[in-house]
Amino acid sequence: MLRPPVRDLRGKSVFLTGAASGIGRAVALRAAREGAVLFLTDVNQQGLIDVVAEITGSGGEVAYASPVDIADHEAVRAMATEITADHGSMDVVMNIAGIASWGTITAMPHSTWKRVVDVNLLGPISVLEYLVPPMIDAGRGGHVVNVSSAAGIIGMPWHAAYSASKFGLRGVSEVLRFDLARHRIGVSLVCPGGVDTGLTETVSIAGVDNASPQFRKLQAHFKKRAVTPEQAASSILWGIRKNKYWVYTSPDIRVAHLAQRYFPPGYAVAMTAMNRVANRALPDVGRAVREDV
Repeated sequence: MLRPPVRDLRGKSVFLTGAASGIGRAVALRAAREGAVLFLTDVNQQGLIDVVAEITGSGGEVAYASPVDIADHEAVRAMATEITADHGSMDVVMNIAGIASWGTITAMPHSTWKRVVDVNLLGPISVLEYLVPPMIDAGRGGHVVNVSSAAGIIGMPWHAAYSASKFGLRGVSEVLRFDLARHRIGVSLVCPGGVDTGLTETVSIAGVDNASPQFRKLQAHFKKRAVTPEQAASSILWGIRKNKYWVYTSPDIRVAHLAQRYFPPGYAVAMTAMNRVANRALPDVGRAVREDV
């Protein structure tokens, strides 16, 4: 692909999930300021209402907004069918919504594994299934953004279920990167590290009380090192304009990825140390036992 298919967002139809909070909300607000025509969804109806009001109150354009659980395949299909019938194909499709649930293999119930994969992997796949083919048929080119995670690159403590979903989305993106090139549809794989979003408050760790002093201390440490959703949004929109495949929201994840690829022994030492520190900080994680055994 010789030039970016989407050089700016003015007048472009932009669909995104997770619009009610965090990175999704920041992207929606930023895209609106850049002149995009927005198509928004989120499972949080009131949050979605609030962000639509903020965008339209500032002169932005929201052509569609509806609460949908992206884990519900039929609901996604109905939404995409309605959008395409009423407004035509999208120019940009962004999968941003996600949930975070962590735990050891001895503690994580199967229901949590399933929910994480349903929301973080199968949900984005449903969106792609029904919104990308109309983009191809329209022949205008376009761009797809899939938000993976640092956990879609490296082996972070207690992230097995989360990483299953995020590595999976990375695999989908890697294939689409080349499959869609002939249609002039670019693909960006976004791999955020720490971002201070609502997920920092709602993340669940099997066997750990989120109100415990140990958890709160770890949470505070995370927030201190995290970038803002607005910084993440800026990185994502830069990735679209430049047609970048790998998009990092902070330099530490870029460095970790380079170390993993080019200095595996150093990467292994770093991951071992990270696990030791994490398990000392929250020892209850290692003692937790699945409730559905």
